[in-house]
Amino acid sequence: MADRDDASDEIADAPAGATDPAAGRGPDWLDGMLATDLPRLVRLRRHIHAHPELSWHENATTQLLHDALAAAGVSAQVLPGGTGLVAEIDGGAPGPVTGLRADIDALPVTEASGLPFASTVDGVAHACGHDVHTTILLGAALALQAAPGFAGRVRLLFQPAEERMPGGSHQLVASGALDGIDRIFALHCDPRVPVGQVGLRVGAITSACDMIELEVTGPGGHTSRPHLTVDVVGALTTVAARLPLLVNRRLDPRSGALLVWGAIQAGAASNVIPRQGQLRGTLRVMDRAAWDTAEQIVTELIGQLLAPSGARYQLTYIRGVPPVVNDAEAVAQLQRAVSAGVGTDAVADAEQSAGAEDFAVLLDHAPGALARLGVWDGLEPRVDLHSTGFRADERAIPVGVRTLVHTVLAGA
Repeated sequence: MADRDDASDEIADAPAGATDPAAGRGPDWLDGMLATDLPRLVRLRRHIHAHPELSWHENATTQLLHDALAAAGVSAQVLPGGTGLVAEIDGGAPGPVTGLRADIDALPVTEASGLPFASTVDGVAHACGHDVHTTILLGAALALQAAPGFAGRVRLLFQPAEERMPGGSHQLVASGALDGIDRIFALHCDPRVPVGQVGLRVGAITSACDMIELEVTGPGGHTSRPHLTVDVVGALTTVAARLPLLVNRRLDPRSGALLVWGAIQAGAASNVIPRQGQLRGTLRVMDRAAWDTAEQIVTELIGQLLAPSGARYQLTYIRGVPPVVNDAEAVAQLQRAVSAGVGTDAVADAEQSAGAEDFAVLLDHAPGALARLGVWDGLEPRVDLHSTGFRADERAIPVGVRTLVHTVLAGA
């Protein structure tokens, strides 16, 4: 990975290649900032994209952001874990404290996008658009720092480890970064939404997500004498097949529970009953009340399913994040912001996703809303988040900057 001086040179030499689809919508100081700095923001985004860092290891990204903010006169504090930043900009007039959050980590994915600035790190890629989120928040910070004034203060939250469970949102809370915030906002790339549009929704916009890891053990033995062993494979397949159905019977059907297995492992030979095996998956729930009861229900059902087998087991239930539930007043503020900064036709309806976002943890401490930022270019086939071929149309960067800046202005 390049050091800081090399990184600066690379950013300076990289091509730009983005346009502002809402140029001229004002205010004048925001138009001027984007006209001057948008190419630099695009170059910075491409550098971050080419040099992705996994959760809790975002050291170079943190330093790059710290330097960029410092150059603009914004003092930022690195979070206690060593990655991620918190900074604040005072608008100069009394008003609310508005939180703006972006996640900065990448995924353990091998990129296959074909982009000229694709990941240079083996097995790591920005396949979820966090490089875009980061760039947009930095752009909004530069614009607000250069603004002639606005009401209130803006707290910039560059969060590490969104892709981990538990994630960096908990560190933000523990550090006091949410203290005193009146409302908090975030954008997330959405490859289903055309670039130039921002999807909004009141209420739940994502789902809760928990991880389930089950290890089953027994004495093992020869397949010719199964009565002397515990059928570990059978026990695992019983849980794998029946638990999703039973969970759906125990939870309110309106909760949209979705239990899906991602891995099952046991044994290596056709005539050997293995001594142990594992089953791993995720449980996603669209309703907060149902999520609060899910762990107890899963624990009870696994015990009941495995009891006839005689197997010993160890269940690890990792409680993840609740659904992101958007506050109605915060969504109304976003709608005013998108209409003013991008255009009334840029406001789109967003559906609730079965995906999870640890922005939900922050909403337990301040009301706010998550918006879906359109990044589909309208030409290429839609490629979903976390895909090796994920791409984001860079025209979304000025749309995102305008949305965040106008969100601050709309809350005054």
